[in-house]
Amino acid sequence: MSLTQRITSNLWFDSQAEEAAKFYTSIFKNSSIGRISRYTEAGKDIHKMPIGSVMTIEFVLDGQTFTGLNGGPVFKFNESISFIVNCETQEEVDYYGEKLNIGGDPKAQQCGWLKDKFGISWQIVPTKFVDMLTDPDAEKASRVMNAMFPMKKLDLPALEKAYNGD
Repeated sequence: MSLTQRITSNLWFDSQAEEAAKFYTSIFKNSSIGRISRYTEAGKDIHKMPIGSVMTIEFVLDGQTFTGLNGGPVFKFNESISFIVNCETQEEVDYYGEKLNIGGDPKAQQCGWLKDKFGISWQIVPTKFVDMLTDPDAEKASRVMNAMFPMKKLDLPALEKAYNGD
C-alpha cells in the first residue's frame, strides 16, 4: 500500500493496533492491511516494547488510510475525537452500529455515538439526518433534534416522521 492521501489519522494503542486493524478491516468494504513495522533493539530502553512486536500498522478502511501505533499505556482514546460513518440506509446504520459495538461499552451509546472495544468513539449517521438537521425550516430541524436525543442508535424512519411532523 502506498500512501496517497495527504493527511492520515494515527491511532495510539497500548498494544492492540494489529488486532484493531484486523477488526476494522473485517467490517468495512474496500479495506486492507498494509505495511507493518516492528520494534527492534534500537531504543529498547525508551520504548520498552517486546522486540519483534508490532510498532505501527497501516490499514485502509473504505479508502481512508490510518496508522495504528502500539505506544504503550501512556495515552487513552476519549470522546473528543470520533469517526463519523455516513450511512445511506437504516440497514447500513444497523450494520455498522452492530459490528463496531461488538465488545464495546454499552453505556457509551447515545445519539448515534458508540465506543468500540478499543475505546474509539464512532458516530453512525444517516446522511438524510444531516440533511434534515440543516434544513432552513428551523421547526423541522428542531423536531428532528428532539426525536434524536433519546435514541441510542439513530432510527431513520422515526427521524423522518419527526421531520415531516407525523
